[in-house]
Amino acid sequence: MLLIDKEHRPKHKPLVATIGFFDGVHLGHRFLIEQVKKEASRKGLPSAVITFPIHPRKVLHADYQPALLCGFDEKVERLSSTEIDYCICLDFSVEISKLSAYDFMKKILKDKYQVDTLVIGYDHRFGHNREDGFAQYKQYGEDIGIDVIEALELPGNENVSSSRIRTLLAEGNVEKAASLLSYNYTISGKIVEGFKVGRTIGFPTANIQVWETYKVIPALGVYAVYVHVDGQRYEGMLYIGNRPTLHNGDNISIEVNLFDFEGDLYNKSLTAEFLTFIRPDEKFSGIEALKIQIEKDKETVIEVLKNFKKQDS
Repeated sequence: MLLIDKEHRPKHKPLVATIGFFDGVHLGHRFLIEQVKKEASRKGLPSAVITFPIHPRKVLHADYQPALLCGFDEKVERLSSTEIDYCICLDFSVEISKLSAYDFMKKILKDKYQVDTLVIGYDHRFGHNREDGFAQYKQYGEDIGIDVIEALELPGNENVSSSRIRTLLAEGNVEKAASLLSYNYTISGKIVEGFKVGRTIGFPTANIQVWETYKVIPALGVYAVYVHVDGQRYEGMLYIGNRPTLHNGDNISIEVNLFDFEGDLYNKSLTAEFLTFIRPDEKFSGIEALKIQIEKDKETVIEVLKNFKKQDS
């Protein structure tokens, strides 16, 4: 996949493209992209996705805090996995927001990016105040010279959307979220110094400072995870919560205990891959009761991971 942005402007043929924010690059997005690729193959043209580095609402409203399933770099990586030919990163601006749908199609899609064919859903909206719909886009395309095609909907009755996946994560249902994403949900970050309580009870943890400011953090609780660090994958259990037994206040910690790992993780980068929810966050009578529960959690996680190993093999 080739990137087209301010710094990368490779010459290309007219494109068969689709447009959207594509947060999470989930099953619905992938089904749409497959249609773009098929139409591109039929016409003998390159395929492309047009997306935005920053959420358009964030550009228009500085105080808007989007809840994101993936940051921009991760989104580009996920899009690359679809084997689309081009990813066009369009820097959304106030000026672009004021363009009518016709002007957007003419000035941006046709003149700037040479879009020959635009594949969009019947309910997709763009242009100033999102006033027009598919019928209008089809007519504008005929006037401008863009073939506008209505995308098919994902088969089945399953509701696949970024908003639904966010809701599932907020409920801790990371397995269902994974089935809609087509991959296990992840968070990535830098290991920072924590309270170091875990090592005193036999469960040293790495405290994760998540890179992406607006990344959706799953529900508070304990999870079975795979942890990727320095090119290696480890099994582990991850905790998200405010450490109520230790009276940590309202501060939310993200801590992971890696199994069978020796060494210093401080200042390293890692990615935690959520596999399943183990239990909610809760307050215990004291450190000893907390230790006993964590031992039980580890036993549960080990059993859960055995099933995931079977699925991987």
